[in-house]
Amino acid sequence: MTPESTPFNFPILSLLILLPLVWACLLPFLRESRTVRRVALVGAGLELALALLMLATFRPDVAGMQFVEQASWIPSLNVHYLLGMDGIAVLFPPLTALLFSAVILASWTSIQSLPRLYFALLLALESFIMGIFCALDLVLFFLFWELTLVPIYFLISLWGIGPERRYAATKYTLFMLAGGVPLLFGVILLALNHPGGLSFDYRILLEQPLSAQWQTPVFLLLFFGFAVKAPLFPFHTWLPTVLREGPVGLSALLVGLKLGVFGLLRFALPLAPEAAKDHFWLMTVLGLIGLIYGALIALRQSNLRKMLAFSSISHVGLVVVGLAAMNIQGIQGAVLQLANFSIIAGGLMLMAGFLHHRLGSTDLASLGGLAQPLPRFTALFLLLGMASIGLPGTNGFIAELLMLLGILQSSTGVAVLALLGVILSAAYFLSFFQRAFLGPVTQPVVASAMDLRPRELCIASVMGLLVLTGGLFPGLTQNLTATAANAWVMRIGSSPPVPPLAGIIPDRQPGVLP
Repeated sequence: MTPESTPFNFPILSLLILLPLVWACLLPFLRESRTVRRVALVGAGLELALALLMLATFRPDVAGMQFVEQASWIPSLNVHYLLGMDGIAVLFPPLTALLFSAVILASWTSIQSLPRLYFALLLALESFIMGIFCALDLVLFFLFWELTLVPIYFLISLWGIGPERRYAATKYTLFMLAGGVPLLFGVILLALNHPGGLSFDYRILLEQPLSAQWQTPVFLLLFFGFAVKAPLFPFHTWLPTVLREGPVGLSALLVGLKLGVFGLLRFALPLAPEAAKDHFWLMTVLGLIGLIYGALIALRQSNLRKMLAFSSISHVGLVVVGLAAMNIQGIQGAVLQLANFSIIAGGLMLMAGFLHHRLGSTDLASLGGLAQPLPRFTALFLLLGMASIGLPGTNGFIAELLMLLGILQSSTGVAVLALLGVILSAAYFLSFFQRAFLGPVTQPVVASAMDLRPRELCIASVMGLLVLTGGLFPGLTQNLTATAANAWVMRIGSSPPVPPLAGIIPDRQPGVLP
C-alpha cells in the first residue's frame, strides 16, 4: 500500500465528524427561532469550509489513505478509532456539507414547529454521515451507519408532509434494521476469519484478503446489507414512500447521498474480490432491472416527487452496473456519478420542495405553464434536469459516458440495455417537463406564484454552477479520483477472469486496464 499521507498536524477528520454534533448540542439552549436558524447555518457553513480545506490539501497522486487518525478503542476486540481518506471518498465530505447547508437554507421558512429539534437532528445526521465516509475501522463504520437511523426516523415522523409520515418513518427504520443484520454478520465473519487474526482495520483487511471459502458468504452478506440502503431493486420500496411522505430536506439528502452504493464501492467489492468477480452477474442483473424498471415507472408518474424517487432508483441501477464492470472507466464513472447525486438529485428534490411550498402540491393536475410565472425556476430546474439525463456540457454526461464505456468493455449486450435506460431517463424527464412547465397556465395559484426568492436562487444557482463546472472542466474531479480508482481496479483485477453469464455477458477479465 502507498505510504499514508498526513498533511495536517491536527485531526481534521475528527473535526469534520464532531463539529456538527457539538453544534447540534448548542441549539436546544437558544430561544429565538431566527437565532436557531442562523446558528445552524453558521455551523453548516463552518463544516463546509473545513471539508473544502481538507479537499484543498488532499494529494491526488497518493493512492493510500491520507489524514489518518488512530487510537485504541476496545483493545480486547482489537477495535480502533480509525479514520482516513482516499481518492474514492474525498469528494463526498465537501458535497455532503454543501447539501446540508442547502437543506438548512431551504428549510428556513418551511419549518415552523420545533425548529431547535429539527436543525439539531439535521446537524447530528450530518455528523454521522461524515463518520461513514471517514471510518476505516469496520465496527466504527457500523456504529455511524446505525446511528443515522435515529435522526432520520424523527425527521420523517415529526416533519413529514404526508398523512402517512409515521408509517413511512417506521417502514424506513424496519428496512434499515433488516439490512443491518446481514451487514453486521458480514463484518463479524470478515474479522473472525482474517488470516492474520481478529481485525476490523480496513487497511489490514485489504492487504490480506480472506480465503476463498469465506469470501462468498462475506460478499453476499455485505452486498445485500448495502443493497437495502442503496436502494437496489428489489429492496427499493421504502424510497418512494419516504419521499412522498417525508420532509423535502430529508428527501434531498436521501436521493443525494447514496450511502449504500458507497458501501458497495468501499467495502463489499474490495474486501472480497474473488467473490465479487464470481457474482458480478448478480450485480449486473439487479442493476439492469433497477435501471429499466425505475425508468419505466418514472415515465408513468404524475407527481414530481415520485418521479424523482423512481429516477433515483434507476440511476442507482446504472451505477451498480458500472461497478460490476470492474474496470477503470466503470469505477471512475460510478464515483463521479455518486458525487453528482449530491448536486443533481439533491438539487432537483430541493426545487421540488420550493414548488410544493408555493403550490401545496407537485401533482401534474396542479401544475401547467410554470415557465410563465417562474422563468428563473424553470431555467435552473431544466439545467439540473439536463444534467440528470447526461446532456453534454454537464457533469452528468461525463459520469454516464465513463460508465457506459466501462460497461461496453465488459459486455456489448449489457451496454445496449444500459443505454436504453439512459434514453428512458430522457423520456420521463422531458415528458414531465413539457406537461408541467410548458403550455398555458390553467391554475390561478400557478399564475400568482412567486419566482425564486434570493435564498432559493442562491441554492439553485450554486447547484447549476457546479453542474456546468463539472461538465466543462471534468479533469478537476477526475484527477482527484484517478489514482485511487486505478489502485482499486488493480486490487480487484489481480485474479483470474470471471466465468461469463451465458447468453448475456461474454467472457471478459474485470479490472484490466484498456
